Amino acid sequence: MQSFELLRAADPSAAIAAASRSATAQQGASVRFLAGGTTLVDLMKLGVEAPHLLVDINRLALDGIGRTADGGLRIGATARNSDLAHDPIVKAEYAALSQAILSGASTQLRNAATTAGNLLQRTRCLYFRDIATPCNKREPGSGCSAIDGANRMLAILGTSEHCIASNPSDMAVAMMMYDAVVHVVGAQGERQIAIADFFLLPGDTPDRENLLQPGDLVTHVTLPPPEAGARSAYLKLRDRASYEFALVSAAVSVTMAEGRIASARFAFGGVGTRPWRVPAAEASLLGQPPGEAAFRRAADLALAGARPQSQNGFKIELARRCLAHALAQVTR
Repeated sequence: MQSFELLRAADPSAAIAAASRSATAQQGASVRFLAGGTTLVDLMKLGVEAPHLLVDINRLALDGIGRTADGGLRIGATARNSDLAHDPIVKAEYAALSQAILSGASTQLRNAATTAGNLLQRTRCLYFRDIATPCNKREPGSGCSAIDGANRMLAILGTSEHCIASNPSDMAVAMMMYDAVVHVVGAQGERQIAIADFFLLPGDTPDRENLLQPGDLVTHVTLPPPEAGARSAYLKLRDRASYEFALVSAAVSVTMAEGRIASARFAFGGVGTRPWRVPAAEASLLGQPPGEAAFRRAADLALAGARPQSQNGFKIELARRCLAHALAQVTR
């Protein structure tokens, strides 16, 4: 591993000042924030990341979980994944979020990984993690090895000719479904970013993954108050039952009235270059009696424009079945 300096920040202004020296505080930069380190340290070992300065933010008071004034939920950036998954409010009112977190990684990693780190984790595309192969996300302009290579695990939605890497986060899928808001403080002050806008499609700049600017520090995430009577769930389909990333996943939440769907929201994981949500697909479920036909119609609307590669075309039908099963689970 390359040499680096470690700065232990005692207040946010010191962390921001250090990170604002860099072209970006999050992606391949010379200055990186460090909390759990479950992704960053791995990438440093592989030579994918080579920061000169690590800013340890664990001393900042950013690990709280609690109610917001309007009855929603405030989740600190350094709240550990295990603490979030087992929080009584989360388990009772945001069940899909708890299930999504518990479906990822291992107990040991969840004890170390943080909320912001999970949102900012980078793709598990094997070419991104292998510095001997071309990767536009790692080295813009070098090419995308995955398009003509091993792409079974990669995205079919939101791709471009420059990148087909899938977003790896389970937690982000549930947060997308719950309309989370990411709160950021940086050199330009505080701002709030709706999670629907937070993640960027690869387009011509696959190395740019989110809206964070130089010096930005995620401080917390908020979720709106839970919808009365809603039932939610997270279903993850994968090659093995533990410590594996999703081939396809779905976070769903539904309310029922007089035997019909009164409100519905869902997001896919494993199929997109970012967590994938299509409001028009959700709207197609409103007023419908729950059943296979309505569920698959909604899936087809959400999957419109899918561009499968040589090895991952199966994800289209798998996503249909995943959504149908998850929706059936919460509408019984």
